Amino acid sequence: MLPFLHLGPLAIPTFGLMVAVALMVSACILQADLNRRRPELTRMGYKFHPDEGFVIIGIAGIAGIAGARLYHVLESPGEFFAAPWGQLFSRFGFAWFGGLIGGILALLFLARRLRLPWLLFFDICSPAAAAGYAVGRIGCLLSGDGDYGIPTTLPWGMSFPNGVVPTSQRVHPTPLYEFFIFLGIAWVLWRLGAPQLRESSSPMLTGGGIFAAYLVLTGIARFLIEFIRINPRSFFGLTNAQAASLVSILLGAILLLALKWRSRIPQNAPGQ
Repeated sequence: MLPFLHLGPLAIPTFGLMVAVALMVSACILQADLNRRRPELTRMGYKFHPDEGFVIIGIAGIAGIAGARLYHVLESPGEFFAAPWGQLFSRFGFAWFGGLIGGILALLFLARRLRLPWLLFFDICSPAAAAGYAVGRIGCLLSGDGDYGIPTTLPWGMSFPNGVVPTSQRVHPTPLYEFFIFLGIAWVLWRLGAPQLRESSSPMLTGGGIFAAYLVLTGIARFLIEFIRINPRSFFGLTNAQAASLVSILLGAILLLALKWRSRIPQNAPGQ
């Protein structure tokens, strides 16, 4: 693999480079979603700048990276307290669930600042988040940072002898699996957000349903992929990521049920 790109005296980490590409891809998708929702948002009295999507992703991306790093180091508190500064500012080791928490907190802040309903705002951001995660996983593949899977004899198995966490065995290229899976999820979420579908389909798609689908679909994907990852087991034989994925699935399911219940209230109200 290629942990660094060497340009003269410069050594550019490929992981960091792909994170930058992922943020750019996310910003473009978010901006496209804002643009196609412009009539709807204008009716709500919301006016956004032409480059609003890039500003939003910039803030949420930084918060997500910080959350991912903090969550990762707190998974091994002994190592963290032994060398806290080195652990915090290492270029490697980021946890998906920590990134999700950091990104959500930033988006809650931004929704309040923009005076948009937070569920609608999260719907708009969900396809961009899934696509950005997919692209970011290519950085894990290039750097060979230990996010690969268990040994395999399948023809597409890969080895990472020059990776940050090297292995000469042929293993499951799980970052590549996640790249394709999360791109598929991003496409599904994008289609759910199509104006004609929101207008003619379930009321759940008018605010919160797409975000709930994001929580459920990404949670399922990450839960399943962990079975062939090399992460250590902790809770009831599950990895930390699987435990976090179950929380994501549960929250998404609860949100979907709440939206379904709310959509029925007007129909069952007295006098209807």
